[in-house]
Amino acid sequence: MLVVSAHWLTKGTFITSAEKPETIYDFYGFPQELYDIPYPCSGAAAQIKDMASICSSAFIGLDDQRGIDHAAWSVLKHMYPKANIPVMEMSLDYTKKPAEHYELAKKLAPLREQGILIIGSGNIVHNLRVIDWNIDAKAFEWAVSFDSIVKKCLVEGDHKPLIEYQKIGKNALLSIPTNEHYLPMLYAAALQEQDEEIHFSYEGFQNGSISMRCFSYGKIER
Repeated sequence: MLVVSAHWLTKGTFITSAEKPETIYDFYGFPQELYDIPYPCSGAAAQIKDMASICSSAFIGLDDQRGIDHAAWSVLKHMYPKANIPVMEMSLDYTKKPAEHYELAKKLAPLREQGILIIGSGNIVHNLRVIDWNIDAKAFEWAVSFDSIVKKCLVEGDHKPLIEYQKIGKNALLSIPTNEHYLPMLYAAALQEQDEEIHFSYEGFQNGSISMRCFSYGKIER
């Protein structure tokens, strides 16, 4: 599996290459139970070798020190609790524009063809500046509006407005004050094959300003 993480920002793009990546607890002030969760997955050394040409053409580097952060393991713990599938994580180059991220994602298409599951882990709406600490708080109207626009674009396969999200207006800017949580969605969208249907496995909000929408293309083996 390859996870594009909202929590690994770098100058340049990198993929983890450690044989046994550590579990990174990159969050603060949460219950101890979360820090006690292990995810002892192996790295994907064999797949990384196969990716050499892709990495070269896309100028992707390797990092053998980086572990797996919670953008990856907090999701995979539920999908594959046995941690028996090799995992790679990919960083987000903070110098790239959204259109460049989208084009980079398209270069990863051969990995799908090889059966590698690619996950974009982030949030379509992620504004912690106005968060309501009641997890069940009613979602802000601007958040619901923007999330609905994104859903419509995804269903129609119209990705240009998603790339140029700033043009959507105020609701987009409120939903994406910084874009690191939004960009992983563009990686997933860019990998949609022609006429491939989208499936929404979850729709909803928490804390008023965080969209928890989940979607997939193709069939995911469990």
